[in-house]
Amino acid sequence: MTDLHQLQFYATPEHPCSYLPGQQAKTLFVDPKAEVDQEDYSLLSDLGFRRSGPHLYRPHCSHCKACVSARVRVARFRSSKNQRRVSSRNRDIRIEIKKPYKDIEIYNLYERYINARHADGDMYPASTEQFESFLVNSDQETQFMEFRVQQRLIAVAVIDQLQLGISAIYTFYDPEESGRSLGTFAILSQIELARRAQLPYLYLGYWIRNCRKMSYKIQFQPVELLIDNYWIELNPQQLPNTEKRIKTFDL
Repeated sequence: MTDLHQLQFYATPEHPCSYLPGQQAKTLFVDPKAEVDQEDYSLLSDLGFRRSGPHLYRPHCSHCKACVSARVRVARFRSSKNQRRVSSRNRDIRIEIKKPYKDIEIYNLYERYINARHADGDMYPASTEQFESFLVNSDQETQFMEFRVQQRLIAVAVIDQLQLGISAIYTFYDPEESGRSLGTFAILSQIELARRAQLPYLYLGYWIRNCRKMSYKIQFQPVELLIDNYWIELNPQQLPNTEKRIKTFDL
């Protein structure tokens, strides 16, 4: 374990925000040369850091605190009526958990997803180099959750094992299977995986109130948000009406 006070951090210059149009963003990175073990990574996750490929980062914007870390209280989670329908709809799916690996079947699925769902984002167009650096190459305890119907791969969720939970890194799926709500089903499956491992939390990354793409994260109750360095449970009654109407994560 490294003393977190001895870690060096680097802030990027301001750049256009990927989530809020017209906003400028700044990101704080852990020194990429530092050796960060699972204990360090877990502590950093509790401080709001996320992993992208080999990099650990946290928003560090000067005049904005819109990005709020979110995690699900696994033991107390109770699925909603709509989430139970999603689970029922996907009863034919078989899940396999594997170490990250290079595979043309997985990459083709990733490429189709990025090109169909995120053609307006900074990850477009997909490439093998991007896929490997983002999701395959990892110094942490990373796993692929493969979702298959019979032998056909329809979704992959990339997760990291933490000391107190699971970190949901990224999920991609067959764009032609949008009726299954595979994003929602992947999170439900990760919650169940954490429950079986008796881990208390599923870390979902950043929730942004005014970004519809991030609103799904507060549909998994009870959810805790990192506010001023304290994890605070969000009361569902506090949600704006627009967020209450969001039923599934299907980006």
